[in-house]
Amino acid sequence: MSAPRTAGRRPPARILPPQDAARSRGRRPRRMAPLRRKGGAWWVTPWLYLLVPLALLVTFTLLPVVDMVSYSFTDWDGISPTRNFVGFDNYTDLFTRPQLFQVFWVSLFYLGASVVQICAALYFATVLSFNTRLRNLFKGLLFFPYLINGVAVGFVFLYFFQPGGTLDTVMGWFGAGPHLWLGNPHLVNTSLAGVSVWRFMGLNMVLFIGAIQSIPPQLYEAAALDGASRWQQFRFVIAPSIRPIISLSVILAISGSLSVFEIPFIMTGGSNNSETFVIQTIKLAFNFNKTGLASAAAVVLLLIVLLVTWVQRLLFPDERVEQS
Repeated sequence: MSAPRTAGRRPPARILPPQDAARSRGRRPRRMAPLRRKGGAWWVTPWLYLLVPLALLVTFTLLPVVDMVSYSFTDWDGISPTRNFVGFDNYTDLFTRPQLFQVFWVSLFYLGASVVQICAALYFATVLSFNTRLRNLFKGLLFFPYLINGVAVGFVFLYFFQPGGTLDTVMGWFGAGPHLWLGNPHLVNTSLAGVSVWRFMGLNMVLFIGAIQSIPPQLYEAAALDGASRWQQFRFVIAPSIRPIISLSVILAISGSLSVFEIPFIMTGGSNNSETFVIQTIKLAFNFNKTGLASAAAVVLLLIVLLVTWVQRLLFPDERVEQS
């Protein structure tokens, strides 16, 4: 057998990388240019997506706030095309008339109701986060009040609290006499605050459930191996892990208790010592045509909410919770 015919055949050429080929020819290797978008305006793309949200934010939030602050330094009545600059007279009027700040006492009822609301939401969220029968049904039932329109809630409970209504009928079965739940100045704020608990508790419960379900199951297993009870698991595992959500709920509760409007306005209109700061501001602007004074009251409320939020974040700063 004859050997393979390789004589006279050139070996295949080896393909060199561009840099080595340039060196073999005595040329300086050319650096590869980084990939760029056409026109060099790649940084504009994120702002194009943010253009519409920023325009809506400026149009419907920032500009109205600026207008409100400017109105607070005038005596505008909300109708006249002219308005006179009065400086800090509106703010002086607010802080020198005690009756304008007496409505903050009403906020204490809603603040106490917020404490009850958060505690109840934590309880139901903890119970329904474990293997409980019909837990999805109870989640829906407890969250459903938050989905109802505030006006509808006000009218439903308006009939619920009326003399001889549903509440008086149920209490009559136990021998308790009828009460003027919305007509008695000593009972009206407690009744309205109870409606707020019923309506907003489901929202906090859903927030807490989402935070509890994000806790690694290994922590529960370790706690169970150590013999921890349900209360100890909540105290040492659940509560520290969902502390940022609890802090957020506290901020929302405080700001919400200071700016209550829907339920008392619909059910009582602010009568019988149930007037809140927001209802009073609405009356100043639309009933008494004192838009400048009402704007000053709104600015004061905004500053109070920001101050309370800042103090709360200062006393209870958010710390990163390590779940391992």
